[in-house]
Amino acid sequence: MKNELILCEYSYHTEKKHFNWKNGLENYLIRLQTEGHCFVKINNNSTFLSPGDLLLCKPGDSCELIIDPNGYQEDDSGIHSGDYFVICRGPWIDKWWDRTNRPSINQLHFAEKLLSLWKEIIKEKRRIYDKNEELLDYLLRSLCLSIDGSIKDFNTTQTRLPLSVRSMKNYIEEHANQPFKVQDVALHAGFSPSHASHLFKEKFGKTIIGYAMEIRLNTAVKLIKYSDMSLERIAELSGFGSYTYFHRVFKKSYGTSPTEYFSGE
Repeated sequence: MKNELILCEYSYHTEKKHFNWKNGLENYLIRLQTEGHCFVKINNNSTFLSPGDLLLCKPGDSCELIIDPNGYQEDDSGIHSGDYFVICRGPWIDKWWDRTNRPSINQLHFAEKLLSLWKEIIKEKRRIYDKNEELLDYLLRSLCLSIDGSIKDFNTTQTRLPLSVRSMKNYIEEHANQPFKVQDVALHAGFSPSHASHLFKEKFGKTIIGYAMEIRLNTAVKLIKYSDMSLERIAELSGFGSYTYFHRVFKKSYGTSPTEYFSGE
């Protein structure tokens, strides 16, 4: 039996809604709150979901989702709740679920990587013609594995850092393969360039550009090892822009050129 992606969509509600699986879910439900709020009751445990909260439910779980429950205070824009969700089942999903004990509700805050995967799954799932079922299966597996990575990242020591500092780190990681300036990172976090540079160095022991270079070099090394791309193309994809610049940074970091480094292994 293969994995089955039953439904994958984005939903947005401006009216009262009540989704009821009191008698138990038949499939796995993965839901990420991205806008507004929602009231959830899982196996008799109740709470509110806010943006960044990930809901994980397995078959047999009793679950209720309520948009605008009694006592909920609306904001100025009225009732609203936005979320990405997946309903799925299959042998690989069973094995993934049983690997570790995950809470039903996980606070992620930064979920850009998950959202990118979610959007790709939705796009492929909506195809009427030429739908690639194999790609859908791999995308679903990638989403599940990325969820574990996001949960782990949130629970590490660094997640106790101020939100603005984590915002800078995530921005660098997501844009390392693109040209950016310290000013871009600072603007994203709401700091001046000098304050952003000082704060990042204080918390992580390295500069903003230095951290970006670590990521770019690590990406380049993997591409050289596991792809047939030219060094010029690898330099471009890794975020260095040109092979000349890549060669200079690589030699400074490793004491030898990319070609010599790997030919000597």
